[in-house]
Amino acid sequence: MSAPTPEQLRDALGASAQLNGVFRRLLKMALEELQMIEKHIEQLDREAMELLREHQEVVQRVAEVPGFGVDSALQMIAEVGLEAMTFESAKKLCSWVGVCPGNEESAGESKSTRSPKGNRQMRRLLNQAAQSAVKTKGSVFEVTFSRLMPRLGYKQAIWTIAHRLADYFG
Repeated sequence: MSAPTPEQLRDALGASAQLNGVFRRLLKMALEELQMIEKHIEQLDREAMELLREHQEVVQRVAEVPGFGVDSALQMIAEVGLEAMTFESAKKLCSWVGVCPGNEESAGESKSTRSPKGNRQMRRLLNQAAQSAVKTKGSVFEVTFSRLMPRLGYKQAIWTIAHRLADYFG
């Protein structure tokens, strides 16, 4: 079950004339808490944009990639850095994130192809971006996904797109 929206809380609070006073207060407190959280998020977003003001072109370039937006770009830059210079290559970045296929082999026999665990926040971010990118009509990611989907299945095809997105930044 997902958290109620502010509109749902307001409706519940307004339509609950016969509701016990304790429950009305709980609803009101939940609504106030939600408003405070939204206010804090807006404040933090403004501060993040202020910190990256001089690098606005980098944020914009990342935000223009299918599947990304300004929020995703800020998260990506916060995790990887402005130029991903910590990583020698795109392969190293993909390995750090955990979107590369594993290759556990012994005596010429493949034991596992599971991806490494990697950075959880980046994996989540790239997974969400990949799911959004494949829905962008006419994008290279949509075409690649539709080509891979019958052969690999949904989950592996999405991770392949996530890998390609990580390659793009590496």
